[in-house]
Amino acid sequence: MSVPRGSQVQKRLSSFMRKGLLEVPSPTEKDWPKDDEDDYVFVDLGQELDSLPQPYRMINKMVDLLFDKCWEVIQERHALKEVELSQTQPTTYLPLVESKLNKMPNCMAISQDYVFIGEAKGFSIYNLYSAKQIFIWEKLKVDVTSIWATDLGNEILIAPVDEMGIARLFYFYKDGLFLIKAVNEADDASKQTTCIKMEISQGGDFAAFLLQGAGDVWLDVYKLPKESWLKEVEHPQPAVNPKKKVRQPQADMNVCFRVDIKLSLPVHIMKIKPPKPVTGTTFKSPLEVFAKVEDYYGLGSGQNHFIKDSQWEQQAAIFHALYKKYLDGEWEEEPLSTATFHFLLPSSIIVMPAEVKSPSGVACVLGIHWTGSHNFFLYSLHRTLKDKVDPEAVWPCAAPIAVSQLSCTCAYLVLACEDGVLTLWDLAEGFPFGVVALPKGCSCQSVHFLKYFLVHKGQNMYPESPLKSHMKCVVLCTDSSLHLVTAEGTQGPAISVLAERWVA
Repeated sequence: MSVPRGSQVQKRLSSFMRKGLLEVPSPTEKDWPKDDEDDYVFVDLGQELDSLPQPYRMINKMVDLLFDKCWEVIQERHALKEVELSQTQPTTYLPLVESKLNKMPNCMAISQDYVFIGEAKGFSIYNLYSAKQIFIWEKLKVDVTSIWATDLGNEILIAPVDEMGIARLFYFYKDGLFLIKAVNEADDASKQTTCIKMEISQGGDFAAFLLQGAGDVWLDVYKLPKESWLKEVEHPQPAVNPKKKVRQPQADMNVCFRVDIKLSLPVHIMKIKPPKPVTGTTFKSPLEVFAKVEDYYGLGSGQNHFIKDSQWEQQAAIFHALYKKYLDGEWEEEPLSTATFHFLLPSSIIVMPAEVKSPSGVACVLGIHWTGSHNFFLYSLHRTLKDKVDPEAVWPCAAPIAVSQLSCTCAYLVLACEDGVLTLWDLAEGFPFGVVALPKGCSCQSVHFLKYFLVHKGQNMYPESPLKSHMKCVVLCTDSSLHLVTAEGTQGPAISVLAERWVA
């Protein structure tokens, strides 16, 4: 857009111009300075440009600025692409089979070679490999909202929960489906309870149901007679009501619902209620406090103390006087306390009575913590309903426990408190890995265990044999940030950031 200066002849000419000012040479040749190439510059007359008039100068500047910004964007994208290529790319797994379901699924569980899908008015059973439907159970008036399936060996225990909160136990063996019991179904609708959460132990020896009703919440624990179920199915007794007919399998289905055989009912062994709030003591001397500690029961739970009612009242009065302006507002009603519970296998860290012998691989202790509680309680599963429900041990924490997670092998346990501190336990070896704190302002939302791996040349390497006292887990925080926690033996845990918190 600039116009060269000079004629057409000048465009083709080039000349040398001497740097600096010209001087009158000395009359004596010997005093003349020697020619130096550095004293001259090459000037191309065709490259001399006139300045553009407005508004073309402004347009030229805008175009140059646009090119500069585009080049910066190109460089940034190129740098990001190089970083992405240097990172380990995740493996993409494409689906092998696509199957269209007859109804909209609400939930799903997988065990052995079968997929159990909760649907409207019941659930369906599909073959995992052929994706064909092999059975439909539709006996409900409401939808199934959640379903569990546990491998018992050759059999499968199925536990669907419907919209009314009623949990049922089914026994699936070979080509027969048996209804064991509706756990919390009541004849009187006013006394109906709701199943909030349930858990089945590894191997299917025990089951726990968190129930709610009449403004109260509690945990019912059952022992499952799976050995009796297997005998009753393989060697059925004569039917009590011979008029009842076995439901024949439908076309293209090789499973039938058996109503001619009644299986043994689960045995209720324990009912656990939330811990009572800490109140003032009525003890008159410290000796009476220690007399209440039977076999170290309640040690660490805060129940056995020597604080009077008057001291609690005085402390509450001081607190309300100091923070009255913050407490005068409206307060929402606190929700009912809920529980998180895990079935723990025998280990060195769990001390059991000498007379109690638990087989290897069978759960022996139920670990539980309640909402807003600092304590993790351990209850022995070797008891009857007549026994007093007292915890065998209490693990107190410095802050209320927000999240607890047990690994699939039941070897590692993570307790995450509301203050962002995580306690890592190696249950199999019987010692704590250590304590690690999340960054300031982060609170744990969930914990997910990973298969242990090592990074070699940018690739994840998984050891062939299982390693002891080596743990990796991913912690998802409430601010959407991800953290990788690693623990190895006695070296202490380490934490690293996988994804930063999202900022609007």
